[in-house]
Parts: sequence; C-alpha cells; structure tokens
Amino acid sequence: MNSEILNWGLSNMDENTIICRCSDVSLKEVRDLINEGYTTLEEIKRISRTGMGPCQGRTCGNLIIREINSITGKSIPEINVTVSRPPVKGILIKDILAGGGEDD
Repeated sequence: MNSEILNWGLSNMDENTIICRCSDVSLKEVRDLINEGYTTLEEIKRISRTGMGPCQGRTCGNLIIREINSITGKSIPEINVTVSRPPVKGILIKDILAGGGEDD
C-alpha cells in the first residue's frame, strides 16, 4: 500500500490527538518518543504503556507503527511488533472471591 495513503490520517491530526485512549497518550508524546530514539512498538509500549490497556493495542498499535514509519522511514514490515503475553492460566472470579491459595 502507498505510504502516502497509510500516513494521511496521522499527518492531518493535531498533536494533541489522543492516540492511545486506554493510557491517554497523545500523538505529540508518541512523536517525542520516536524522536528520542525509541523506534519500535515494543519500546514505545514499555515507556508509555500504550497497548497495555483493555484494547491491548488494537486501537493505537497501527497508528504508532504508521508514525514510526513516517518519522524513521522504516518499512512497516521491518518495524517490530509487540509480544503478546497472555495469562498462563485463566482465573475464575469465584476462585478469586473464595480466596484460595496458589495450589487450589
């Protein structure tokens, strides 16, 4: 896909636009991090907590990748994606309420 088409929305956004609604991170904050040298989605996630909220990056992830692409010139495939770390074992609410130990 043409990078002009991919970046159209971001280049027309105000810097105060919230990119990550879960963590309340603005476009300016993302741009500042990229300009400081954080050029992977994983780095930006660790510093700003973007992609760590309830949406798990479904809203902000692609916007941040596009911004990294726009500022650094890296192709979208070469920009690292974040690592998903799902819980090891699901926990039932009733077990939490019961207050059982780790081995229960």
